[in-house]
Amino acid sequence: GAGGVLRAGLIPPLVLKLKTELDEIQELILDTLSNCLRVEVSEALAADAVTVLKEKLSHRSTAIRSKAAWVLLEISSHPEGKIAVCQEEVIPVLVSLLEDTQPPVQANSAGALMFALVTPQGRASAMGAEAIPPLLSLVAEETSKARLNAIKTLTLLAELPEGRQTLLGHRDTFLRCLEDPSEAVQRAAEIAITVIDWKP
Repeated sequence: GAGGVLRAGLIPPLVLKLKTELDEIQELILDTLSNCLRVEVSEALAADAVTVLKEKLSHRSTAIRSKAAWVLLEISSHPEGKIAVCQEEVIPVLVSLLEDTQPPVQANSAGALMFALVTPQGRASAMGAEAIPPLLSLVAEETSKARLNAIKTLTLLAELPEGRQTLLGHRDTFLRCLEDPSEAVQRAAEIAITVIDWKP
């Protein structure tokens, strides 16, 4: 399991192999990394995993783009991972993948952003990359797998005065989500509207 891989110090060589291996092997490596990084992230960061994963986000294979975004989501769930993702300027790349043609890539990228944007640097980077329009498109698309992650990510951007200002003009997009079949989407939309309507 993940513990065995960690104890054996296999994360750095796995990260290294990501650069050179065949696509099918890269997919397996990404799966292994995503399992390990739930537990512990420092070895992967020390092995420069974030830089390697950032490159994989523009891979021609949908599976590799999607899995790389998922591993970055796992990394961003740790405080030190959030910092690394900001420093390596991964956020603008994740923002561009919100417009990927493949739904799993969109969903995982929105998920990674949702974790990375908890920090002020993450939010500033996303605003700089003009994340709001593609996120709103995903919220408006009723069948979008990324819908929930996109709503939560926009809620974080609504905490910035300029984010809130922009989103005030798009309350209808969130109001429509209150009718969503998914309860999680309804709840997230309620929270988003509360944050957007908040009067300081």
